Amino acid sequence: MKPGTAPPLRSARLLDQMRERIRYCHYSLRTEQAYLFWVRRFIRFHRLQHPRSMGSAEVESFLSHLATERHVAPSTHKQALAALLFLYRQVLDIDLPWMQQIGRPKSPLRIPVVLSRAEVARLLEQVEPTFSVMVASLYGAGLRLMECLRLRVKDVDFDRKILIVREGKGRKDRAVMLPEPLIIPLHRQLEHSHALWAEDRAHRVPGVSMPDALARKYPRAAESWAWHWVFPSPTLSLDPRSGIRRRHHQYEQTVGRVIARAVVKAQIPRKVTAHTLRHSFATHLLDSGVDIRRVRELLHFRLLPDLSRSALNSLPAFHSGHLPEFASERPTS
Repeated sequence: MKPGTAPPLRSARLLDQMRERIRYCHYSLRTEQAYLFWVRRFIRFHRLQHPRSMGSAEVESFLSHLATERHVAPSTHKQALAALLFLYRQVLDIDLPWMQQIGRPKSPLRIPVVLSRAEVARLLEQVEPTFSVMVASLYGAGLRLMECLRLRVKDVDFDRKILIVREGKGRKDRAVMLPEPLIIPLHRQLEHSHALWAEDRAHRVPGVSMPDALARKYPRAAESWAWHWVFPSPTLSLDPRSGIRRRHHQYEQTVGRVIARAVVKAQIPRKVTAHTLRHSFATHLLDSGVDIRRVRELLHFRLLPDLSRSALNSLPAFHSGHLPEFASERPTS
């Protein structure tokens, strides 16, 4: 969005103006939180000077401080720069030549961690029963963590054996496969989710959060079963934007800690995250002979894991049935 093309800001305070413009641009909540964090740090670094009175020298000194004294990663450096450019261009309506001259560090290209099929099996066996269905879905459907957590009941199609990912990376929808071993566990998970939904309705708890303006267009949709979370949180929490106390989905850091504990128990001597399961899924698909264009279509990969073909061939063949048994799991709550 070019400076001067947006409607005038109604808020008086700078951070409120920043928040208002971010929401006008439909940026995610996480982007909003990150941009506000960096603007606060920038202002405090320069002893509470107003950004309008500062310019190129102050921005470069702040970024140099992050790189040379705080030793932040290139991705963090670029995020801070993006926040400041958004502040000056979109909020303060300033677009000067010096903004294009600020150096942008290059992020290093790294080979992602990919687990073998045997390692995936060991990891899934060690996941706490409460989260086993969720973590298995990350691998079995190749989902990003937030794509999995944001699944709604209406997005699970058991008849066609697919999951619909809504507003994934780049705000794009896509359909992914639902592995056969996950069907019964997901049915049990939905039974548990329905119990929480019925409890919320009985206690007149406000409905779940809705994307964009759907809450106004369909006022009762937030309280409907179709829009409820597949993996709801066991407790109620305050919505960070509306301030309404409602039921959110599971917290992403909780899932990350669960995976970290399972990695230790499985004795896998590598750093494994939720995204590692997605990379492993893609690599195993390639190894089983699936066309690379089909893998990109399924997973919305811009770049596939940078692995040689010989490395891929060293992995056992992937098949959708390679998931642990869920005979005694408890639903995710």
